[in-house]
Amino acid sequence: QVELEESGGGLVQAGGSLRLSCVASGRTSSIYAMAWYRQTAGEQRELVAISNNDGSTIYADGVKGRFIITRDNAKNMVDLQMNSLKPDDTAVYYCCARTAFPGVLRYDYWGQGTQVTVSS
Repeated sequence: QVELEESGGGLVQAGGSLRLSCVASGRTSSIYAMAWYRQTAGEQRELVAISNNDGSTIYADGVKGRFIITRDNAKNMVDLQMNSLKPDDTAVYYCCARTAFPGVLRYDYWGQGTQVTVSS
C-alpha cells in the first residue's frame, strides 16, 4: 500500500505560476515512477508529466516548456512546477505512484486531487 498526499494548487491568473507537491508513504520501495495527471469535468484523466526512477521524464505536448516535474527520491516526493499557466490548464491535478509487485507488473496509486484554476 502506498499513500499519497498532495499540496499546492489554487487560483492564479493566466501567465502565473503554481507549484504542486506530492509525498508518498508506505511501501515506497515498490514505486518505479511518479506522475501528475489532470482531469476536467466530463473528460478522461490525462497524463501531464511522469518521472521514472532512472531519471527520465515525459511531458504532455501541451505543457512542454512550461511545466517541470522533479523528484526527491530520498524524501519520496514529486513536484510539478507550472509556469506560464493558461486557462486551459484548469483542472483537478492528481499525483500518481506507479508500483510493481511480484506478479503485478503495474499498479497505480492516486492522491485525492487538488484543484488548479487559471483565470483569464
